[in-house]
Amino acid sequence: MIQHSQLSSENLRSKIHSREIRFGGNKKLKIYGLLSCRSGKRMKKENRVFFADEKEALQNNYRPCGHCMKKEAYKKWKEMNTD
Repeated sequence: MIQHSQLSSENLRSKIHSREIRFGGNKKLKIYGLLSCRSGKRMKKENRVFFADEKEALQNNYRPCGHCMKKEAYKKWKEMNTD
């Protein structure tokens, strides 16, 4: 997990282009999603973190975004975490 505040704009673009970063997350809400998600783009920089893959996000106890990952990952997570 990489915090947005630890990266320069150039370094961030480089990591996204090289696919070292594939998902973004909100560290306060513990939610991760696609980098193209409208909800994710609105979050404050100090709350934004990045992940290499979904496995890394889940290992850090983040849940999938209900907007951009609704079809598969969020639905699976919801089924596993419903009482």
